[in-house]
Amino acid sequence: MPEFPDELADCTGFEWDAGNADKNWERHGVTQGESEEIFFNRPVLVAADPTHSQGEAWYAALGQTSEERLLTVVFTIRGTLIRMISARDMSRRERRRYEQEEEAG
Repeated sequence: MPEFPDELADCTGFEWDAGNADKNWERHGVTQGESEEIFFNRPVLVAADPTHSQGEAWYAALGQTSEERLLTVVFTIRGTLIRMISARDMSRRERRRYEQEEEAG
């Protein structure tokens, strides 16, 4: 899983759909701030998500908040903004992969 692909280099901020922000909180207990934090903390691992892409490229990011909560964030890039789609705690499999990448560091 590559770390921070070139597509993110020009991003200057985040964009949220009100429904997605509410859904992430209600379903997964993840705040907007936590979702955004993972992009500023290292390591953050990003890979294309072709299975869920529908007309535009989707990506999945594995990262941690400042409180070390391990999250998976699905997003797309629109112009210079990271548009958040969903955020949740990492699955066991994602956590193992993240920890392996972190150890290999």
